[in-house]
Amino acid sequence: MRATPTTTSGSTSSSSRAPTPSRWRSTTAATRPATSTCCSTDAPTAAARHRLGSPPVWIVVVLALALAAASLGVAVAALRRTARPTPDADVPADVLGLRQEVAALRAEATGSLRHLAVVRYDAHGDMGGHLSWSLALLDDTGSGAVVTSIHGRSEARTYAKTVSGWTSEQQLSPEEAEAIGAARP
Repeated sequence: MRATPTTTSGSTSSSSRAPTPSRWRSTTAATRPATSTCCSTDAPTAAARHRLGSPPVWIVVVLALALAAASLGVAVAALRRTARPTPDADVPADVLGLRQEVAALRAEATGSLRHLAVVRYDAHGDMGGHLSWSLALLDDTGSGAVVTSIHGRSEARTYAKTVSGWTSEQQLSPEEAEAIGAARP
């Protein structure tokens, strides 16, 4: 229902203060304008218009929320892809050059004899001082050589044996096998 101000002489009050509740009266449906089609007094006809003309409001709201959630997910995924800094993003050019040189040196060093081990022992029981020795010189794949020097009272003999895959085709002494085992990473 709509309320309109009442007047004492047939015209509305033009004073600047707000009307008091006693000056308001209720109007009936007969005095209301008939221009509103949505809220007419014919309730079954208005409900039929809502059912046939437009979808219920809750469906529109649910679809809008689903669309907003999907667009938020796409935005977050795009932000994650672009926000990740690359490891070399803030590194000066000279540091990048040094990294490349280190990588080249590591690739070059794979065939070098990097695994070394020495075993010292007494070849003859009557001599002391551990003057005999076996030296294993091997690369990362276990290829290289074992060099052995045996010291006696009047002479010293030196032997070399090839090693491939941490073993040798020639028979190894226990000290040579120990040197290969100690050189293995």
